[in-house]
Amino acid sequence: MAQENKTTSFLPKMRRGSFREFIYRLYKEKKLGFFGGIIVILFFLVGVFAPLIAPEGIYKMKMRDRLKPPSTEFIMGTDHMGRSQYTRIVHGARISMVVGVSACALALIIATSLGLVSGYWGGKFDLVLQRFVDAWLGFPWLFVILAVMALIGPGMIQVILVLGVFWGIAHIRMVRGVVMSAKQNVYVEAARAVGVPTWRILLKHILPQVWAPIITMFSVALGGIILDEATISYLGFGIPPPQPSWGGMLSLEGKKYMLQAPWLALWPGISLAVVIYGINMFGDALRDLLDPSLRGGVGRYGWLFKGNKAKKS
Repeated sequence: MAQENKTTSFLPKMRRGSFREFIYRLYKEKKLGFFGGIIVILFFLVGVFAPLIAPEGIYKMKMRDRLKPPSTEFIMGTDHMGRSQYTRIVHGARISMVVGVSACALALIIATSLGLVSGYWGGKFDLVLQRFVDAWLGFPWLFVILAVMALIGPGMIQVILVLGVFWGIAHIRMVRGVVMSAKQNVYVEAARAVGVPTWRILLKHILPQVWAPIITMFSVALGGIILDEATISYLGFGIPPPQPSWGGMLSLEGKKYMLQAPWLALWPGISLAVVIYGINMFGDALRDLLDPSLRGGVGRYGWLFKGNKAKKS
């Protein structure tokens, strides 16, 4: 009771629905999500400023320093070609960030556009699209991705396109469900009655209502995309060497020198696990706070209900 009163007394001091309010609620209600958000921010900072954080080139080889363990000279040791493992881990974060954000943006465009049209109009287009999505989801995703990558060849652009299309199609049904719920609102029916153009209803009335659930869906999908990229790179179909993909580093030198130089597999594995954990925790917290229908959060304006409930009790 005291905690609720303290929270509700603080929030009116801020602009309701503001960014400061969100950060405060994230810190108070979702400790793991707040910690995950810090990991995500650090991950993006490392990716953006990788050339400044690790200015030594990722292709610079010193054979006399090959397979050196972590030390003051080489923080994370060196690989079998004498390359700094620290430099490759930092630049690997940049690759994961570019692939994850780009593929997630492509998936967002595909899922949102097709989900909006399918959920709003329905009819034969919706029927055909949903049967296609059913068939698409029925195939083992890993085999489909590997088959496509084997046809088009490895590379960063290819990985972004394949993962973006795959995750976009996989989320069409989720967006469609949110749109079908939003179009039942009274103001949408009123806009139709007065003759508002369909494109304006979609962009001005429905899309703003479904934007928060869509964003939270793809904040969680970001971790899955990064993990998928690491998986296909580990299997040799993703980012080709000598580019320092975390999955490729685990597959090549990490697996080959596991006993002789365990740090070659340790650092990429830890980096991948920490980043995926942080993204998942932050995505779950974001979903709980923005979606009032979930038990874990109270929604954007849920503090009003909590405040009224506290006063009544």
